[in-house]
Amino acid sequence: MSTEPSPPPSPSLTERRKAATQLDIAHAAAELFASRGPEATTAEEIARRAGIALRTFYRYFRSKQDAVGPLLTDGADRWRGLLEAMAPGTPLGPALRAAAERALAAPDAGAAEALLRTRGLLRAAEDDPALRAVWYRVNQESEERLVPVIARLMGPADGVTGAGGRADGGGPDALEVRLVAAAATDAIRIAMETWAGTEAGAEGPGSPADLAARCLERLLGGLDRA
Repeated sequence: MSTEPSPPPSPSLTERRKAATQLDIAHAAAELFASRGPEATTAEEIARRAGIALRTFYRYFRSKQDAVGPLLTDGADRWRGLLEAMAPGTPLGPALRAAAERALAAPDAGAAEALLRTRGLLRAAEDDPALRAVWYRVNQESEERLVPVIARLMGPADGVTGAGGRADGGGPDALEVRLVAAAATDAIRIAMETWAGTEAGAEGPGSPADLAARCLERLLGGLDRA
């Protein structure tokens, strides 16, 4: 019997529309935060930029800072999706670096613009604790969702146990899985935060993809020899 997880059900039309609306709001909020700063931006202005009513805004988000969550989550989901597509047993270190480089690449103007928008958000978050909290929350959630993906790459999905140690089937150690998920997530976060503090471009030396690959190599390089 196959141990491969069943694919998740496809989202309904209503769910897709909801997600699209949330992402539109997130883009509007990010543009305003980057150009004017969170303090000078109101929820009303974000709603107006997104072309929705204020009541619709508050149907999806509790605060103006929360509105950027879907934009930040979208990037994390893209990286995790690339890892999920890899076969179990793929060498973990190279797999993480390859996925990060692809997820953070800027092959066209749209991708470069998305990265620059994120840089604007991270710069704005330096002086806004609520916005910074959204960034940290998204990273924490990404780490948690990465755990089963890492476990699948490292060994049988039923080999991960609760408190650490190996299951009888010889699966990966739960502690090691969590450490890898945490280190990989932090490597991406540190790369993005470092890039946000520079004027480096979206491609080439000093870009998010370059910095992420370097961070992962230093933090997870031992996995290539494990």
